[in-house]
Amino acid sequence: MTALPNKSYTVLTNTIFKQLQNIVGTANCSKAKEDLACYAYDATARTYMPDAVLFPKNSSEISAILRLANKHGFFVIPRGSGSGMTGGSLAVRGGVIIVMTRLNRILKIDKENLIAHVEPGVITGHFHKAVEKESLFYPPDPSSSEFSTMGGNVAECAGGPRAIKYGVTRDYVLGLEIVLPSGEIINTGVQTTKGVVGYDLTRLITGSEGTLGIITRITVRLLPLPEVSKTIIAVFDKIETAAQTVSEIIRNRIIPRTMEYMDNASIRCVENYLKIGLPIKAEALLLIEVDGNEDETNRVANKLKTLCINRGATRVEKADTEEEAANIWKARKAISPALFCYGPDKINEDIVVPRSKIPDIVKKINVLRDETGLCIVSFGHAGDGNIHFNIMLDKQNKYELEKAKTAVEALFDYTLELGGTISGEHGIGITKAPYIKKEIGDVELTLMKNIKNVFDPKGILNPGKIFP
Repeated sequence: MTALPNKSYTVLTNTIFKQLQNIVGTANCSKAKEDLACYAYDATARTYMPDAVLFPKNSSEISAILRLANKHGFFVIPRGSGSGMTGGSLAVRGGVIIVMTRLNRILKIDKENLIAHVEPGVITGHFHKAVEKESLFYPPDPSSSEFSTMGGNVAECAGGPRAIKYGVTRDYVLGLEIVLPSGEIINTGVQTTKGVVGYDLTRLITGSEGTLGIITRITVRLLPLPEVSKTIIAVFDKIETAAQTVSEIIRNRIIPRTMEYMDNASIRCVENYLKIGLPIKAEALLLIEVDGNEDETNRVANKLKTLCINRGATRVEKADTEEEAANIWKARKAISPALFCYGPDKINEDIVVPRSKIPDIVKKINVLRDETGLCIVSFGHAGDGNIHFNIMLDKQNKYELEKAKTAVEALFDYTLELGGTISGEHGIGITKAPYIKKEIGDVELTLMKNIKNVFDPKGILNPGKIFP
């Protein structure tokens, strides 16, 4: 199998550091320990201290940094908000972290052509608000949207609750400006609905986790803003009944805007965290949202309410106001931080199975919970089969940690047996790299490594990610 460059660690000398300061300015370049510590971790809670942190303002400065890295051989790691779940923005082998937050402008919202041009440091939630002021709609909505960046979303091909109806980030990225590891600046893609000239480099970069180039400009397509949306909460006293209801909704040819699932453990911890009146005795909740014009949306919402009741929901309620709907989604987005009430550490996986197999994967999670005695919490995007599987534990307890690793491996094996995938939207990074060969064959991995070598022959950009 083709090997990636196994580049040795290069010390960042004072001479090189001064050259970096000359590129980005003294105020935007630091190797103070307190500054390095702020960028040494991400949402995995793993820590790797970088050698320096840089805050460039444009693609020209990033190009100069990468040219310098090629000359001297130090590593470069791009970073957005550090909200990634698999360690993609960590300096696992040392090196310089490039923080993209100064490239934070919405360059243009083109209402005539339904596209927008943004820099990678734009916060996704801020972009949502900006386009909605123009009666436009950017559907990708990861749960971290209030702090994650557009560049990070593209690098990880982020999904979110609305993926069931509208797709994921790659379905909206039309074109990119990228700085290659060599320092060259290229443009990929188009500003039009169609375009098939040459290989699709835009899609190749989208989801490449910062290993092939650094994104400095993004062109995305937009949609007209739906007239209205309606939110429904369905309460179930059996997890399996909730899972079967998801499949029944799809069988009835209803495609909601979102269809989220919460188990009892996630309901309890969020209620303890927010105190908003969630039904803590329920075994499961489905949070469903539909959108469109007023008449059609009301008709579908009423149909969903009837279907959920007929399938065994003990209670179904529609949010009557925007505030009520906002509270429901606040609860869903609060799950991840709220889970730490169950333990100091978390193993967070995001498997995906065919929607018809959701009842099977839910049963498997219940079996793993019973067999291991671990605190296992599941929730996620039931509408597209993307279940977030969380084990809460104390990683200092070696016995618990070994049981957790065994449970993860068993879950991955069963997920693949059902025709699923071991990562729906979190990427591979470092945490899932040991498992990638379960899903990707040797020939395919060799091809991917060859692509990495073409883009980054010296192995300086975001090393140690994706490939085991």
